[in-house]
Amino acid sequence: MIDKTVPNAQAALQGLADGMTLMLGGFGLCGIPENSIQEILRLGVKNLTCISNNAGVDDFGIGLLLQTKQVKKMISSYVGENAEFERQLLSGELEVELIPQGTLAERCRAGGAGIPAFYTPAGYGTEVGEGKESREFNGKMYLLETALHADFAFVKAWKGDTAGNLVYKGTARNFNPMMATAGKITVAEVEELVPAGELDPNQIHTPGIFVQRIYQGEQYEKRIEQRTVRAAS
Repeated sequence: MIDKTVPNAQAALQGLADGMTLMLGGFGLCGIPENSIQEILRLGVKNLTCISNNAGVDDFGIGLLLQTKQVKKMISSYVGENAEFERQLLSGELEVELIPQGTLAERCRAGGAGIPAFYTPAGYGTEVGEGKESREFNGKMYLLETALHADFAFVKAWKGDTAGNLVYKGTARNFNPMMATAGKITVAEVEELVPAGELDPNQIHTPGIFVQRIYQGEQYEKRIEQRTVRAAS
C-alpha cells in the first residue's frame, strides 16, 4: 500500500534550500499551510520566490517570512493587508509581480497540466501587459501568459489519507488544488489524516498522485483577516 505520510513539518520540508521557488496555497488567511510556513521560518532559508494569492498579514502567514527578509520575490494578485510588504515594495527591497487573480490561478493550473502558455484578455492595455506578446482572436486582444512551476508546493487540506488524496473545505478550494499539481515536490498538511480507503473517491479534490509528502498539522489558528460586525440596533 502506498504511504506518503511523514511525521511532521520538519520531515516534510527536507531538501528545502535557499533560492527556491515556492507555491503556497490559500486565499487570504483561509486554507494557508500554517505549519509549513512556520517550518520555513525556523529553517531560515533565504532568497525565496513565493507564489501565492496574497502575502498574508504582518504577523501571520507569508507576512512572517517577509519580516525576516527570507522572501526575495512575491508573485501574487492581492497584497493589500500587509504593511511590511508595502514598505519593502516601496523601498525596493522586494521584487513583486502582480497578476490578475484569475490569470494567477490559470498559470498555476497550466503548470500542473503541462501547458507551457495560454492567451487571456485580462490585463491587455494595462501595465500587466507591458513587454508581453499579444494577439487578436475574433476581434479581441489577448496576452500570452506562461505557466508557473515551483520547487515546492505547500498546500493545506481539510482531510487527507495516507496515499496523499486530499479534500479541501470551503474557500480553501481555490488556489490549493491548482498549486498541488505544479510543484516538483508537493507537501500537504491536513487537519485530519485518515487511512487510505476512508475518503469517498467521488469527493477527492486532489488525487494522491500529485502529492509527495503528507502530514497531520496541528494548532491551526484560522484567523479572521478582517472582522466585520453589524452595528447594534
